[in-house]
Amino acid sequence: MTEPGGPFVHPALFYRGDQEYVAGTVPFILGGLEAGEPVAVAVPGDRLALLTGELGRYAGAVRFIDMTQAGRNPGRIIPGVLRAFADAQPPGRVRIIGEPIWPGRTAAEYPACAQHEALINVAFHGRPVSILCPYDAARLDATVLADAYATHPHIIDGDRQWASCAYRPDAVVARYNQPLEAPPGVAAIPFSGPELPAVRHFAVRCARELGLGGARLEDVALAVAELTTNSVVHAGGSGTLRVWGQERQVVCEVRDRGRLADPLAGRRPAQRAQAGGRGLLLVNLLADLVRLHTGEEGTTVRCYFAC
Repeated sequence: MTEPGGPFVHPALFYRGDQEYVAGTVPFILGGLEAGEPVAVAVPGDRLALLTGELGRYAGAVRFIDMTQAGRNPGRIIPGVLRAFADAQPPGRVRIIGEPIWPGRTAAEYPACAQHEALINVAFHGRPVSILCPYDAARLDATVLADAYATHPHIIDGDRQWASCAYRPDAVVARYNQPLEAPPGVAAIPFSGPELPAVRHFAVRCARELGLGGARLEDVALAVAELTTNSVVHAGGSGTLRVWGQERQVVCEVRDRGRLADPLAGRRPAQRAQAGGRGLLLVNLLADLVRLHTGEEGTTVRCYFAC
């Protein structure tokens, strides 16, 4: 993992209420514009409206992104929001405000959010990029704020700024690499190479019976095809698919005997000459949430699709 310092800057901003939010974010935006740096703001919709109003005529120079849409799946944020913006800019420093954690994030989503914040430090190590991450210190759980200290080299709170002595992003990635236990009695099908078409049809049939329809069924088919093919080609030749319903979502889970060594697997933008490794990235772009556990016993990838 990266250490504090270097060209990459990644502070957490603790705020309480709109006034502190504006005081902590608007100078960051205006400072970037004054320096000629491209600026993007990826925050929840209500925060976008607040900042647009505060920036006035300067708002047109900023790329605004609703994080509740673009970053609903935390696994999309690095490739589809942060890297998508930074990689499209000419050489030089880039500024981004990214708020991936807000009140209302579910217990299922949060581990992927915390890992995302830790992995930003790997994804942008050595690059001239400043990413400011606001945290609603008045409404977020104490565990979330403690994790912010571990995933950000520096903390900003009001007029105070300091280096975080708790900065341990690798520990956060490991802590939320949690075993994923499926509910008992859910539909399951083992597979190897010859069963790949059948297992894809099984997933679509289950998803339809659980209330998913239209293009979302195509998303399920494609995600399951990518994951099961990866199991056959790269993870011992076989695996198990499970499908169930959970809180107005369809959950598809693939388990195999492989182990992921790259913590950014599925979060790196695909390169033109890249021969493989696109499958998990595509799954992140298709699903509303992706949870992952990898260890000596194998890997589990769990995808959530909202009905």
